[in-house]
Amino acid sequence: MASRARVRAPELIGKGGWLNTGGNELTLSDLRGRIVILDFWTFCCVNCLHVLDELRELEERHRDTVVIIGVHSPKFVHEAEHQAVVDAVERYGVEHPVLDDPELATWKQYAVRAWPTLVVIDPEGYVVAQHAGEGHAHALEKLVEELTAEHGAKGTLRRGDGPYVPPEPVATDLRFPGKAVRLPGGTFLVSDTTRHQLVELAADGEQVLRRIGTGERGLGADSFNEPQGLALLPDGKVAVADTVNHAIRVFDPVTGALETVAGTGKQWWQGSPTSGPAREVDLSSPWDIAWWQDRLWIAMAGVHQLWTYDPVTGTVQVAAGTTNEGLVDGPAAEAWFAQPSGLAAAGDRLWLADSETSAVRWVERDGDGYSVRTAVGTGLFDFGHRDGAADQALLQHPLGVTALPDGSVAIADTYNHALRRFHPASGEVTTLATDLREPSAAVLADDDIVVVESARHRLTRLRLPEEAVRVESVAHRTQRAATEVAPGKLRLDVVFQAPAGQKLDTRYGPSTRLLVSATPPELLADGAGPDTDLHRDLVLADGVTEGVLHVSAMAASCDDDPAIEYPACHVHQQDWGVPVRVVDGGAFRLPLVLAGMDAGA
Repeated sequence: MASRARVRAPELIGKGGWLNTGGNELTLSDLRGRIVILDFWTFCCVNCLHVLDELRELEERHRDTVVIIGVHSPKFVHEAEHQAVVDAVERYGVEHPVLDDPELATWKQYAVRAWPTLVVIDPEGYVVAQHAGEGHAHALEKLVEELTAEHGAKGTLRRGDGPYVPPEPVATDLRFPGKAVRLPGGTFLVSDTTRHQLVELAADGEQVLRRIGTGERGLGADSFNEPQGLALLPDGKVAVADTVNHAIRVFDPVTGALETVAGTGKQWWQGSPTSGPAREVDLSSPWDIAWWQDRLWIAMAGVHQLWTYDPVTGTVQVAAGTTNEGLVDGPAAEAWFAQPSGLAAAGDRLWLADSETSAVRWVERDGDGYSVRTAVGTGLFDFGHRDGAADQALLQHPLGVTALPDGSVAIADTYNHALRRFHPASGEVTTLATDLREPSAAVLADDDIVVVESARHRLTRLRLPEEAVRVESVAHRTQRAATEVAPGKLRLDVVFQAPAGQKLDTRYGPSTRLLVSATPPELLADGAGPDTDLHRDLVLADGVTEGVLHVSAMAASCDDDPAIEYPACHVHQQDWGVPVRVVDGGAFRLPLVLAGMDAGA
């Protein structure tokens, strides 16, 4: 194998300890003889959630030879809380051991630069491959087959049960609910995300009236897969963002019928159609939905875009966003988002919670098209809890927005455990309530607001307060250490090795893509923009001493066997946000591993 660098795997350490092991501490020596796949993830990251789903089939098929270890490596301050990691492991159905590494100790030992990153360790304890981003399931399958054959022949492979010990189930009516909608009769329909169901609750928000769905993952006539957003349609039916099914469903509360109206059940990848008959176009992790401007708007968190579904024509199309991750306002087709996760229609505006930029933004008509504006938030790496003028206020990974009768917007400020409010008339942000637990959405009910307290597994009814709650301001930046780089020219190398048995797909032109930008933009004097080469010489501007390099890379590979009439092709992609500090004596090269190994990484 080309990737067989003999690098001894560093030990697994993390102050948060181990989950899903029955209380046992694991070491690499305990795992000797097994193929180990380390999954560096953080639970805010939708790409990390995609990888969890990609790994499920491999994990089941090779359970006697492969041990997957999740290494939870937080971006946000809230994600460094141990209980938040415990919740996330259950919320997303993680069925392998997880190391809670709040200080990024193991992340640093493995020189990881991106969420998600997968590292493969062979049965003798050596690192043999590294993959950043998603889309690597096929490559991992091939590598596991090779390692199984090789170490089986050498006698260094050990088969048997792995160290995973499932936690004890907890009995609650809801389990990590995502969103809610009030039905015309005054009851509430809630997406019971972790149990893959919808639940109708009585007007008190507590009594369970009925459950919709089998509770098992699926895309059948009576099943869901981690549903999230709900929207009441003009005909009284309810649209459902069936997130992990990458589909939009419609539920009829009267008849109980469930229909798929958009999506194929497969995840959208670069190069796939972005418009057309709704049942023939792939989607990617639709997280929330709202009826606005005579169509259904979709917060497509998985590709950082907004899409629309038109029930009259039965078609979907991209409405805003480029798939680049970040915060850029302007014409809808040029705007950048970062995991839009909450939508709320309010007259001539569509409000949205842009979670990874800790921002609240809106879409409005602009001539014959639409434009995007930001009310609160500055970018991917600044967050906190600060009230006041919107241009100074801070949020932390909000997942929901709710339009209020006075024209203001309530914000489910998820990782601050708070309900916040932005008032466009005054341009101020205030705090309405604290001591909530990961609020993910809210819905109006007469004079009250009913909050989905996801991590408390309940709906919580609050009277809309007239006065704000006073809180102590706090500001944060991501805790990842900045990479020290030298002034002037910086060589950017995105390392990609096609998996064994595959080659770059050049049938329709270049098979790779690289997009580079910076925050602040003035950091780069030269080298920003798109191109097809995975290597580029950047020039750092004089006088700018720190910032973030944003790098987006994609590569397509296909089976390399002339005997295969219809070769299978695979897309590998990843976005990096690399904090850099410009210092004398810093590095002249920045290697980022998309797939393969690089000693300089």
